[in-house]
Amino acid sequence: MSSYVGVLVSDPWLQSQFTQVELRTLKSKFVSNKTQLERFTVGDLPPVFAKLKAFNGTIDEDEIKSVLDKSYSNADEEVDFETFLRAYLSVQARGVEKTGGSKGSSSFLKTSTTTVHHAINESEKASYVSHVNNYLRDDPFLKSYLPIDPATNAFFDLVKDGVLLCKLINVAVPGTIDERAINTKKTLNPWERNENLTLGLNSAKAIGCTVVNIGTQDIAEGRPYLVLGLISQIIKIQLLADLNFTKTPSLFQLVDDTQDAEELMGLAPEKVLLKWMNFHLKKAGYEKQVTNFSTDVKDGEAYAYLLNALAPEHSTHVALDTKDPTERAKKVLEQAEKLDCKRYLSPKDIVDGSANLNLVFVAQIFQNRNGLTVDSSKTSFAEMMTDDVETSREERCFRLWINSLGTATYVNNVFEDLRNGWVLLEVLDKVSPGSVNWKHANKPPIKMPFKKVENCNEVVKIGKELRFSLVNVAGNDIVQGNKKLLLALLWQLMRYTMLQLLKNLRSHSQGKEITDADILNWANRKVKRGGRTSQAESFRDKNLSSGMFFLELLSAVEPRVVNWSLVTNGETEEDKKLNATYIISVARKLGCSIFLLPEDIIEVNQKMMLILAASIMYWSLQQQSDTESNVSEDATDEGDASSVAGEITNMSIDGGSESSPTSQDQELLTKAGKDEDEVDGENNKDA
Repeated sequence: MSSYVGVLVSDPWLQSQFTQVELRTLKSKFVSNKTQLERFTVGDLPPVFAKLKAFNGTIDEDEIKSVLDKSYSNADEEVDFETFLRAYLSVQARGVEKTGGSKGSSSFLKTSTTTVHHAINESEKASYVSHVNNYLRDDPFLKSYLPIDPATNAFFDLVKDGVLLCKLINVAVPGTIDERAINTKKTLNPWERNENLTLGLNSAKAIGCTVVNIGTQDIAEGRPYLVLGLISQIIKIQLLADLNFTKTPSLFQLVDDTQDAEELMGLAPEKVLLKWMNFHLKKAGYEKQVTNFSTDVKDGEAYAYLLNALAPEHSTHVALDTKDPTERAKKVLEQAEKLDCKRYLSPKDIVDGSANLNLVFVAQIFQNRNGLTVDSSKTSFAEMMTDDVETSREERCFRLWINSLGTATYVNNVFEDLRNGWVLLEVLDKVSPGSVNWKHANKPPIKMPFKKVENCNEVVKIGKELRFSLVNVAGNDIVQGNKKLLLALLWQLMRYTMLQLLKNLRSHSQGKEITDADILNWANRKVKRGGRTSQAESFRDKNLSSGMFFLELLSAVEPRVVNWSLVTNGETEEDKKLNATYIISVARKLGCSIFLLPEDIIEVNQKMMLILAASIMYWSLQQQSDTESNVSEDATDEGDASSVAGEITNMSIDGGSESSPTSQDQELLTKAGKDEDEVDGENNKDA
């Protein structure tokens, strides 16, 4: 594990332009084409690049050829890997220039880690370091390392062992990580460090971060732009946590009717923040509309109006009367400090229109003084829009799972964002590559309702081809936002994905499907062979609520991962919750990408129990696949020294040699657990 160093390039600058995930993806693409062609030349590059998802829809083959013709006079020049990378950067730069500097979704959660230019923003760095110093200064382990000096690179060094990352995630969403699972020692060995980073990345996905292009190796190397991109997402999730109807029911004051309320529910948090800001600005007499956190706020006027409206006791016209934007920004920050808003940005950041820092600033104002009151006339909205607890948990799980796939569209609300069918088609294309005929799909924004129905009809058609249970289901049911139907469809998608992962892990499966019963049988046998006594009758077995079965299963697949001194007997509700929280963190630490909550284990949610067991099974079999050339300990224990197929011989799968899982599969499930498997599945699929 610790000997893995990733893809290396002789030119340090060129190396710095890519993440390890991107390098592995492009290396695979390069090797594939070089193998297929007798000579891989510059002239062969346009069709190769045109198929990459990074350029799909932004720059066509002819434009790529035009870009390369300017850089390479000889199209017959043979291409080595570094030439391939430089050509990629040239085409990428042209694509970004053509789209105005944007690479896709406007959501900060989608763009923070896909930046093209790898220079870091020192103001943002100082702001995030200040945030870490403020929120983690009393942490028992980290306080000896804090405060961090933002003028140095100490921050990037401190994040390398994963402890700070895990602790910050718990600040953003308390209880996400059981801190008993974090390896906290002055000096960690490579295995322990990798466990922390794996736990951190899987947990970051579990709170809604986009980490498709980040691997544990990248964080271990302390790559500044990747570290800041991830930390930025975590901090924003923390500061925007209250921008929903569950946490802040008074947000209904921003809408006039049920339709507006539904639209508000489907907005990204930063869009809700803008709507809140404009609500108060309009009441304060500000005539302009703020549409972004950059150019629209850089003169400081909107802030002056907003603070006067929210805190009339500190109201002053000094800021508004000040003509110089920098001086006005200073007055604004002084007034904000009276509301206990920490000064994480400077007047220059406001004047320069720093979008990230201005967003953080407005989010802090909202947290400290949102100026909203509970309107009794609109309580019916709140009652109507509030889902039951189980529905909310399932929506959360599926939303996070979809976003972890690396789809182009970031989902903020499953019940709203999936109604046009486009995201569901993206998910289907991820879990079953090639199943979607994009010529039949209608791309958002979609104004005509029948176009949405067409997309959703295509979703139902593909679902039936994948043998999903969709009896009497039509596309219009999805468009209408039938919650029960949507959750049922998403569950089948998630289950299908997991079963395909397990099936594809074995080339000798000969098309035979793996069933829920096979997973249960594997788990029971694994626990028994580990010398433990727990057995599960089904994934509805109420005894699973104690957590003992899954702890014994985790210990069976990796004996060192469970610290039994931390485990309770699981008899009381409190003990069950302690065990459940520990199970989730240990599984993520091992490398499982899971999105369940402790309550799912305590209440024995059958669906989540299946996914948890299947994730552990996948990880275990993957490790055996990686070590098949040597006789694995498991195979020896099971009396099958010639093949590790003994793990699943009782699952109606014939014996034989194994194959590694496809890169697409690795992206979908176990990306964070093993750096060498963290490949951008979409690009690599083309290879």
